[in-house]
Amino acid sequence: MTQPCDLSAIDAQRLMQAGELSPVELLDSCLERIESVNGTVNAITAMDEARARKDAQLAEPGFKAGEAMGPLAGLPVGIKDLNATEGLRTTYGSLIHKNNVPEQDEALVARLRAAGAIVLAKTNTPEFGAGSNTTNKVFGPTRNPYDPERTPGGSSGGSAAALATGMLPLAHGSDTGGSLRNPATWCGVVGFRPTPGLVAREGRTLNYTHFSVQGPMARSVSDVALMMSGLAGDDGRDPLSGACDPSVFTQLDDIDVSGLRVAWSTDFGGIAPLDDDVRASFGNVMKLIGPWFGACEARDPEFKDARDIFWTLRCVYYVANHEDRISKHRDLLSPQIISNYEAGLSMSLVDVAHAERAWAKLYRAFEAFFEDIDLLIVPGNAVSPFKVADGIPKTVGGKPMENYLDASLVRSALTLTGHPVIALPTGVDANGMPFGVQIVGKRRGDLDLLAAAHALEAKIKANPKLTLPPPDISKLTS
Repeated sequence: MTQPCDLSAIDAQRLMQAGELSPVELLDSCLERIESVNGTVNAITAMDEARARKDAQLAEPGFKAGEAMGPLAGLPVGIKDLNATEGLRTTYGSLIHKNNVPEQDEALVARLRAAGAIVLAKTNTPEFGAGSNTTNKVFGPTRNPYDPERTPGGSSGGSAAALATGMLPLAHGSDTGGSLRNPATWCGVVGFRPTPGLVAREGRTLNYTHFSVQGPMARSVSDVALMMSGLAGDDGRDPLSGACDPSVFTQLDDIDVSGLRVAWSTDFGGIAPLDDDVRASFGNVMKLIGPWFGACEARDPEFKDARDIFWTLRCVYYVANHEDRISKHRDLLSPQIISNYEAGLSMSLVDVAHAERAWAKLYRAFEAFFEDIDLLIVPGNAVSPFKVADGIPKTVGGKPMENYLDASLVRSALTLTGHPVIALPTGVDANGMPFGVQIVGKRRGDLDLLAAAHALEAKIKANPKLTLPPPDISKLTS
């Protein structure tokens, strides 16, 4: 029997509107699942049960009376532990802030509440979001629901694991080099990296870099789109933001994918390292889904400088964000943050200028690449989820990695484009772990990308060779 916590957000809301499920019943179901499995998975780091229950109780009369409700009314939501939540512990995965309880929500959290979302929990993240392995000195590692010995990915690993296990119907994440897309792929859920600025954030350290974005995660494309209706918004404090209508995300158009022109690339022409098993799995997926489109051809974007561009400009980001922390709290910070910061200090202004120029060239080339296609499809990750005890792999496809970001190039190269990207599950890999693809849409084509992914998701779910069973909850019960 399906428990309320296992329902999609769309279905749960439909039942609440029909009077067949109450917000309190949905909340209680999520809390029961959290109590049951979080001890094993360690996805949720803090909860505000009292406020969540009050909010659920306040939503009940509106549903019963058939009143117009916010687009996220009655739905429990998890917020990544990098974003401030009023009265709810927010540590950033760092010992520096282990006892921090913010006095107010940051803007995107306030928008979610205004849309009716019930902010229930914070989800685990590596310290300050640094890494594709969700672990930190405050809460320890989050584990993959499909194999607790393995990582869920990162840095939004807590959100992905919470969704996969039914602890939450919706969860928030953020993405710089793939922090939404990586854990979504490894946990078999959907993660959406929207156009930079569409989800405004008032606390940008660097005004005009579009590296870091905020976005939704869920168990389906329609649920991700629904959450965008609460996340999207303009804010004059974010120079990348602009006028938008969040309500457009509440209903996706029907799209016939047979009319779409698609390019696919396995490794950007040998630029992105991949394990052989991932390469084979992706090839099998494309053989199955390729015929669904009007045109589908192998074509590689021009990403030959993407690795150096991303590494250099990411280090600039680390110097800007962590200079004060390292000067005051070096002993409390992870070696990963310190090494990224020091790599930035070793670079010259000429290095940064060259990276910026190369980035502009890459961007223009990618816009030209997209002139005659609607979508680009690439693998979701370079490797299968690695074991928590082993840490980030030192080699990928037999090639030694110079730093941990090398294994993320299949994702981080797409960050440089500024295009929206969605991670979509497409079955299992050779190890029996979740496998998925990234689908890139046109510049500022967020709604079109979501609509296409929704149509593609329906065809995937109808194909037994591409479907992914949910994790076995009974094996996770603590």
